[in-house]
Amino acid sequence: MIPLPLARVAEITSGALTGMADARAVIRGPVVIDSRAVERGSLFVAIKGERADGHDFAARACADGAVAVLASRPVEAPAVIVEDVQAALAALANAVVSKLPDTTVIGVTGSAGKTTTKDLLARLAARMGPTVAPVGSYNNEIGHPLTVLRADEATRFLVLELSARNIGHIADLARIAPPRIGVVLNVGTAHLGVFGGKEAIARAKGELPEALPEDGVAVLNADDPLVAAMASRTRARVTFFGRSADAHVRAEDVTLDARGRASFTLRTPSGAAPVRLRLYGAHAVENALAAAAAAHELGLPVGTIAEELSEAEPRSRWRMEVTERADGVTVVNDAYNANPDSMRAAFGSLAVIGEGRRKFAVIAALRELGEESAALNEELGRLAAGAGLEGLIVVGEDAGPVLAGAPGALYVPDVETAAAELSARLAPGDVVLVKGPRAEALERVAEALLGGDDR
Repeated sequence: MIPLPLARVAEITSGALTGMADARAVIRGPVVIDSRAVERGSLFVAIKGERADGHDFAARACADGAVAVLASRPVEAPAVIVEDVQAALAALANAVVSKLPDTTVIGVTGSAGKTTTKDLLARLAARMGPTVAPVGSYNNEIGHPLTVLRADEATRFLVLELSARNIGHIADLARIAPPRIGVVLNVGTAHLGVFGGKEAIARAKGELPEALPEDGVAVLNADDPLVAAMASRTRARVTFFGRSADAHVRAEDVTLDARGRASFTLRTPSGAAPVRLRLYGAHAVENALAAAAAAHELGLPVGTIAEELSEAEPRSRWRMEVTERADGVTVVNDAYNANPDSMRAAFGSLAVIGEGRRKFAVIAALRELGEESAALNEELGRLAAGAGLEGLIVVGEDAGPVLAGAPGALYVPDVETAAAELSARLAPGDVVLVKGPRAEALERVAEALLGGDDR
């Protein structure tokens, strides 16, 4: 973060300094919402959540080195009191990024693959200069400005992940840190129940290309008609990525190895180079192409792009993590989250990784699907039932439709029971897929199978 006197923080956020606050004290960062992450010079942002209220930790945060607290009510610590902490955090992030004219802001959105693409793109951008990107999936109205506030005068690239839970959310995030390059991966069925249909999801994702300036670049998926159509919604120049022959940046001659890792020729307007991904699943090709297209626009040579993509390994947890135990059992932990599209991709990867081996899966009912929930979850059950599994375990609440689609599945109420049932059935050489919605915490099944933390 660029250093800011506390008086300037109060001015930016339309806040009032409490009597204990020193207007001349300087915030040097980091800006944090977890009091345990405070460092000397921090600004602690007191967020009131469902389980905890950050205001209750204000005194501890300042005792541990925070200069002050951004709060919505008086606390027993130096503070800037604002009407709305979340809005104040956004205003502060916007003020900081506006002072960084040499920083290129790149936004990534899509129904699936945002975090992997962001991680790949951050790696590529770092070859050209200091780069800031979110840790994990810091992609909402709190995580987004916190990431922006990590940037300083040395930052050349700011790679941001933008999520949407409704119309207008991406536009709001784009106003915090206006992007010059916007990447749209796909329009799928994640949060279908919230939006009401894929067309509405496309409207939401299209807010990113709409936010780009005339001298910006929209990087769009040529293989997704709803994404490709966003070319008409932007003032920016458009470049397409995909497997289509018409894509400016495309994959040719794609093959998968025995563990589901893709190799292909990366074709760009400036040349071609071979890529051999260490990421698992055919869907990783799409993410790699999106990152490559954005990096090509930044001026990175195609050979360097291919080299970096070939060396990249997963940075964010629980996304197609493939681990082999000493006894030869392979655990595929893709438990970070799930929707119908990512479930199909995961089972496709399982088919490749598990060819000629006994295959098991632990899944849970999908959420936020609205009126389509029962039908889509029953379809999920049929998908799993047709995957040639030796055993299928369904965990948690609302599992009825999944079980209707897969009547031979075993239902268990919790992850502990799932791990125990699966452990009793596994034999050397078996493959296990663990995938479900974030709320079910299915990563705990994978961790139990691996004897603790799988990293």
